[in-house]
Amino acid sequence: MHTDYSISGHIIDIHNQEIYQGTVHVSNGHISKIVREATDATDYILPGFVDAHVHVESSMLVPCEFARLAVPHGTVATVSDPHEIGNVLGLKGVEYMVDNGKKVPFKFYFGAPSCVPATPFETAGAEITAADIETLFKRDEIKYLAEMMNWPGVLNRDPDVMEKIALARKYGKAVDGHAPGLRGDQAAQYASAGITTDHECFTAEEALDKLAVGMKILIREGSAAKNFEALIPLLPEHYQQIMFCSDDKHPDNLVEGHINLLVKRALAKGNDLFHVLQAACVNPVEHYKLEVGLLRQGDAADFIVIDNPDNFTLKATYINGELVAENGISKIAYSPSEVINNFDTDEKAAEQFKVAAADATSIRVIEAFDGQLITKEIWADANIDNGFIEADVAKDILKIAVVNRYENTIPAVAFIKNVGLKEGAIASSVGHDSHNIIAVGVDDESIARAVNLIIQAEGGVAAVGLGKEQLLPLPVAGIMSAEDGYKVAKAYSAIDQLSKEMGSTLESPFMTLSFMALLVIPSLKLSDKGLFNGDEFKFVPVAE
Repeated sequence: MHTDYSISGHIIDIHNQEIYQGTVHVSNGHISKIVREATDATDYILPGFVDAHVHVESSMLVPCEFARLAVPHGTVATVSDPHEIGNVLGLKGVEYMVDNGKKVPFKFYFGAPSCVPATPFETAGAEITAADIETLFKRDEIKYLAEMMNWPGVLNRDPDVMEKIALARKYGKAVDGHAPGLRGDQAAQYASAGITTDHECFTAEEALDKLAVGMKILIREGSAAKNFEALIPLLPEHYQQIMFCSDDKHPDNLVEGHINLLVKRALAKGNDLFHVLQAACVNPVEHYKLEVGLLRQGDAADFIVIDNPDNFTLKATYINGELVAENGISKIAYSPSEVINNFDTDEKAAEQFKVAAADATSIRVIEAFDGQLITKEIWADANIDNGFIEADVAKDILKIAVVNRYENTIPAVAFIKNVGLKEGAIASSVGHDSHNIIAVGVDDESIARAVNLIIQAEGGVAAVGLGKEQLLPLPVAGIMSAEDGYKVAKAYSAIDQLSKEMGSTLESPFMTLSFMALLVIPSLKLSDKGLFNGDEFKFVPVAE
């Protein structure tokens, strides 16, 4: 039930690039009028923030719990790609996200996943066809064709890929891109197929190539991939084509902040307030045609109240006129959510993680980088013991394994550098994009134990070491918890801390781990079917 009320303060009018004293009048969830008038109120009123590209599933929370944690930071809406749950449960999973999001006063706008499964080189739990995408496009909540990761298919005008893009055009939906490293003529060819955005730029030069051919660039700062510093210099000249996003954000980081943190950092660098807010508030709404208010007469009453633009401390968040957060406290109540899953594999023995040396003397190693999704292929001398290649902890070369969670198969095992563990193992069933179980450890017994904790729980993140075992169960599709989001964040923080006590030097070990099976990001990754070269799109042997 809506009530009529008014709020006075300094109105930040992004469209007209001015700040003036006035009063916002709210009636029936909408802004009935904004009156310019002198007022004693010192607060500032402005539109709420929109995360322009996020996988809600990566927060390990169901949508209604994600919303609870996001609103204290001034977020009123997300442009959400549900392809994580899509890879596990298909159309049923996408519909779960849409329906769950409706339980709370928050504006979730979902895309139709374009690449499920992401590649034919891994085992996924489901497929989303062009016919499924058309079914989704008939729902008002589905605003766009989600990230087109199959950029080779776009460049080669693959019929299946082009059919999905044509459906987006038919229904008037935007098409999200995903083309890391694409430059020049290839970027132009990619955009000419109808791709309108990209959130995968690692350098300003790459982003400029895409801006030049009409694409909008999303500046991403998530728990693992951090491109803000590289791309924020583009904002002054290209603020009308820039948006902010988190892409993937773990629950502990979401408790700390969201898009508001990017706004504060951008302002601290001396960027114009209106340019920053154009990217954080206006551009996603206009690009994706979202039903989100932008503080104009007749708009939905979606706005936030801050102390001032210098501190940018959030005091209140309103969605459809309802106060959903105040002074850092969420007013959205916890409510139980249904659990759905797709998990069917038996526990594994330590012996299944052994790698026979044969005649090998050298091994390919995945070199991971903190804060990046990309990896590098490097070579190292094989550390051989009793005919098997083992981890070399002194050189920070550990074992990495991917276990098929949809059927019983032998684990795929390879080697990885820069995780930093000195003992034990960590494992997760959040493994983009197919969400098989991925683990890294110093010995086979620890790896098997961490993997089996997750199998027993039918999903979760686990750490085994220093005489401890910790598990955060994720029973919703094996990638999300239905529990209170703040409790989940606390439990995740404890496991994250244990992994660092075990030696990990990564800022977000589990987030980085989750991308080591993401084959569409170069250069070297591991799927449940083997070690994969993402530059050449082919399997390669571990040892030679």
